[in-house]
Amino acid sequence: MARSKKAHSIIRPRGFFRLNIVKNGKVVGDSGWRENQVTDLGFSHYLVDLLGQGANSKQISRMMLGTGTAPNATHNTLNGELNTATYTRTTVTFSNVGSKTARFTATFASSSSHITAAVTLQNIGIINNTTSAGTMMAGNTYSTSQWNTNQDLNATYEIRYS
Repeated sequence: MARSKKAHSIIRPRGFFRLNIVKNGKVVGDSGWRENQVTDLGFSHYLVDLLGQGANSKQISRMMLGTGTAPNATHNTLNGELNTATYTRTTVTFSNVGSKTARFTATFASSSSHITAAVTLQNIGIINNTTSAGTMMAGNTYSTSQWNTNQDLNATYEIRYS
């Protein structure tokens, strides 16, 4: 008997983010698309547990910015996260792009007082909670950007399955 060929596919999630700093409606800074790093708990809680309706399953609801280093696989929070006293994380808007991409967008408006003085941003992350609690799904660093109090910051984060 001839051996049958089995159809299979490899699914690989990859994350990407992009930040735009906007002043008076004009983009004054653009990080370009950058690849992220998914944490161990990001894989476990946001992908594996979610598929199986596990007790630890989580969904992304917030985005956060920071001045620190890239997360390693075991990090649960963003290094140097802004406003750690109040943890003002910004709500994301979710959209499904072409059935293989989860897109999360957020605006850090200057009117929301996320910062009280200019800061040098260096990292970004996505998480499930508004406070110091929560589990970061993914994050990474990028070339630094100066963010002033009179500027908005628009961010897009994508998890693409290829």
